[in-house]
Amino acid sequence: MIRIDAHHHLWRLARGDYGWLTPDLVALYRDFDADALAPMLAAHDIGGTVLVQAAPTVAETRFLLEVAAATPFVKGVVGWVDMAAPDAAATIDVLAADPLLKGLRPMLHDLADDDFILSPAVAPTLQAMADRGLRLDALVRPRHLPQLARLRARYPGLAIVVDHGGKPDIAGGDLDRWAADLRIVAADGLSFCKLSGLVTEAGTGWSTETLRPVVDIILAAFGPARVMWGSDWPVLTLAGSYHDWVAASHALLAGLSADDRAQVFGGTAARFYGLEV
Repeated sequence: MIRIDAHHHLWRLARGDYGWLTPDLVALYRDFDADALAPMLAAHDIGGTVLVQAAPTVAETRFLLEVAAATPFVKGVVGWVDMAAPDAAATIDVLAADPLLKGLRPMLHDLADDDFILSPAVAPTLQAMADRGLRLDALVRPRHLPQLARLRARYPGLAIVVDHGGKPDIAGGDLDRWAADLRIVAADGLSFCKLSGLVTEAGTGWSTETLRPVVDIILAAFGPARVMWGSDWPVLTLAGSYHDWVAASHALLAGLSADDRAQVFGGTAARFYGLEV
């Protein structure tokens, strides 16, 4: 089974719409393109990827679709639209004409309104996504997990994946509320979860054992068939390397059967996103 990196980014600073990406983030404040990622994928026998938005603009979504069309290893794109815009459904129709668009990601963890995803203005957009078979990447912090559980009840036909395990406070060690709410989300039997972004949440002093309790909670809640591995490169480089995260992941998943590991490292992402692999 092909291995898939289900979550990474590529960006070009001159495009100018990465509001969060400032010179203070020294490790990230430069261009990251497909050629820089390709050797790492090859080194770890990863044959496909999902390219995820990093800027809240439709222009970036179009940019990512162009990159994907020119990059054989990119099998799908998760883009962005203004979900509260009256013409959001029409915008989705235009973007979804490209079969490489697999989903959309509102940057919920940056929004002032924790209930944004449940607001009436967003409802037509979410229904349009469900109708068109697009997936929702939920970029959330632990405080948003209860809203995801309510969202699932409203849209049982919408495919949802929790990015970065819901961004648990690994560095701070405050995991109890996150774990309880994540289990509630997982209990619907439908939602998925990404095993990604955990190194960044743990900080530069992380180790495999630092991450193990979090990974064990995610796997127990969702099961390997609903967990997908991703690198979150290049954001990953704030706290570690691609190689280090791959090695840690293999150690953390060593207790699974070969079939279950194959699901986490590729099968789950291929099914969830409907990738041509």
